[in-house]
Amino acid sequence: MAETLHIGRKISRIRELRGMKQEALAAELGISQQAVSKIEQSADVEDVALNKIASALGITSEAIKSFTEESIFNYFNTFNDNSGAGAWSSNGTFNFNPIDKLVEVFEENKKLYEQLLASEREKIGLLKNSK
Repeated sequence: MAETLHIGRKISRIRELRGMKQEALAAELGISQQAVSKIEQSADVEDVALNKIASALGITSEAIKSFTEESIFNYFNTFNDNSGAGAWSSNGTFNFNPIDKLVEVFEENKKLYEQLLASEREKIGLLKNSK
């Protein structure tokens, strides 16, 4: 039970899941890597510090407090969830629909190609007019 209440371990695990190194979190917070290590070893973290850490991790302090390893499994079980929220919920799970994100990326890619094509057509027009 004590492990589930260990805020430092939760911070460490969330940071790791986000692919962030201690050095990167330290830079975001304006502290040393050693200070981040010390925080991650602490069972309790002051609310002010926890809010700053949560912000640097892109989540709420409540998501850190309620985070469990089980929430990661819940994340993978939400692939068929059509919520599309894309954010940490209050119970510590991450609601995210990868199909929605994939469609979003394809649409953005399509817009970029259309812009590139329009630019190339404009260049061709300028070259034809200069002859």
